[in-house]
Amino acid sequence: MEERKNLAFLSNSGSYSIFQFQKDVIRFMTSPRLEKYQKVLEWDAGYLVVIAKYKDLAEMEEYIDLVPILEDLSYDVDSFLSHIKEVKIRETTG
Repeated sequence: MEERKNLAFLSNSGSYSIFQFQKDVIRFMTSPRLEKYQKVLEWDAGYLVVIAKYKDLAEMEEYIDLVPILEDLSYDVDSFLSHIKEVKIRETTG
C-alpha cells in the first residue's frame, strides 16, 4: 500500500481548511464563504492548485502554499513534504 502511505487529503470545515497526511492534521483559516474544495489540479512540494466553490460564485482556481504554514508550526518542511506524492479531496459533511 505504498500509494496510500504517500497520500494526503485536503478538506474544509466552516472557516478552516484541513490538510491531513498520515497522523498529522493541519488546520488553517480560510474564507467562511468556501463551500468546498472540488478537485486538486496540481501538487508541487507544498504548493496546491485546486478548484474551489465559494458561496454565490462560480468554481475557481485557488492556490494554497503550505510552506509558510508548516514553517510557522515548526515542521521540518522539506522532510514532511518529501513523503507526500499525491493530494486528494476528502468530502466533508456540514
